[in-house]
Amino acid sequence: MWFTGGGGGLRKLCRASATVIENEMSCNSLLVRYMSRERAVNVRKINPKVSIQEAHVISSSLYEVFKKHGPLSVPNTWLRAQEAGVSGLNSKTHMKLMLKWMRGRKMLKLICNQVGSSKKFFHTVLSDDDPQQETPPVAAAAAATTEENKKAFSKRRSK
Repeated sequence: MWFTGGGGGLRKLCRASATVIENEMSCNSLLVRYMSRERAVNVRKINPKVSIQEAHVISSSLYEVFKKHGPLSVPNTWLRAQEAGVSGLNSKTHMKLMLKWMRGRKMLKLICNQVGSSKKFFHTVLSDDDPQQETPPVAAAAAATTEENKKAFSKRRSK
């Protein structure tokens, strides 16, 4: 690309390297911004292993379980779903697949509660009014810590 044509290849290389140095900061910031974005869930690739109508019935009954009992981990969700008599779930693996399908449809959200080196993940209802309302107090504190880390990182990056 730079060395095409007859002669002057070194000049072209020097001009291109000067342009790269000038645009290095903008490229780096674009790359960081692009890589730090949360990846969108491709809902089409999540196969609920049942018909769409049956998936909607199962997801609505699971949604009621989450509304009634609040944030639940996957094992607790399985126990609560069995107690509630959610029909259509074949296994715990099928329930996990349905939870992923529901997250893709923006019915649920996944919360990470980190205490030291251990992490616990909870599913909760995605509410429009107040998203912090259903989060447990420890998860809310962890989310606040995450926000502080993001702010500190953006301050370091802007300098």
